[in-house]
Amino acid sequence: MDLRDSGESDCDFEALQVIVLRRKRKIKERPDFFLHYDDVDFRERFRMCKDAAWFVFSLIKDKIYLGARNNAMQPHQMFFIALRFYASGSFQQIVADLSGVSKASASRAITLVSYHLASLRPDFVKFPETEQERLETQAAFKEKANFPRVIGAMDCTHVKINSPGGDDGEVFRNRKGFFSFNVQTICDSKMNILDIVARWPGSVHDSRIFRNSRISYRLENREFQNGLIVADSGYENSSVVLTPLSNCTNRAENLYNESHIRTRNCVERSYGVWKRRFPVLSMGIRMKVTRVPYIVVGTAVLHNVCIRFNDKSAPQLSPEVNDAVINVLTVPPNRSNEGRSRNDHTRRTIIDTYFARL
Repeated sequence: MDLRDSGESDCDFEALQVIVLRRKRKIKERPDFFLHYDDVDFRERFRMCKDAAWFVFSLIKDKIYLGARNNAMQPHQMFFIALRFYASGSFQQIVADLSGVSKASASRAITLVSYHLASLRPDFVKFPETEQERLETQAAFKEKANFPRVIGAMDCTHVKINSPGGDDGEVFRNRKGFFSFNVQTICDSKMNILDIVARWPGSVHDSRIFRNSRISYRLENREFQNGLIVADSGYENSSVVLTPLSNCTNRAENLYNESHIRTRNCVERSYGVWKRRFPVLSMGIRMKVTRVPYIVVGTAVLHNVCIRFNDKSAPQLSPEVNDAVINVLTVPPNRSNEGRSRNDHTRRTIIDTYFARL
């Protein structure tokens, strides 16, 4: 049937045609932050000095190049998008607007850069490799609080995330009530991160993370010879991991606990510096849960690079805050280590042969 003969001969078929209007694509300005800011302004916005940022960028720029077709983002633009996200802890949309890209492009840039930053972990997050480096690390710890044979201080910290949802979402809810990853790190006396484990959900206990980590196997096999790790009472005391005493009965044990607390203080302070340099770790990572470990490890790499360049862009803890941290750690722990110290020989030997003579 012809609609023109249906009694509506005045109908204008051209007027009935639906005109689809497409939004005109707008190419936003993408500033070059490295040239736009001087060193002071660059530190304030990216929490790294220019030399440190350029050094890291030179290591990954060839891996994040997407080509020049279709006005694709250039490597330095992607790198600064990721840095701005780490340093601001804001929403991806805000970072995208400041960088002249869409939210989806910003998300892709953050994911790609984080992955390749995390791939640098073997070069920057590592234990002393030579005998001389091990001895220097132990000497630095002994100079700090007169504790012998220590090559690292270990603890865990929670990195906040959004609820991952799904059937297994609740395993990420920690004992404090929010969703997180429980991240284990070991650091030296200068707050360099020597080892990091960032794959466990927030509900997992610290000691379980260590027992299932590669560093536990390396320590048990005496890969670092007589090197010891100091940790809090959340871990099991062993021949390679020393925890504080829950009850002190003599002067030597009191000296051991005090020295242990001051030696372990460096890992507590490292979390403060690390999270204040990259607030995304404390404010919450608003990305898919599968991408969070890359961001955590990537910022750990950047943290060590900043220490290597003696970068003071992150606010340091004042002496008053350091003393407060030590005082808090001096309080007897709520989680007693009694019943878990099955191997107390090493700790007992150090107390009787070293601290008893001080």
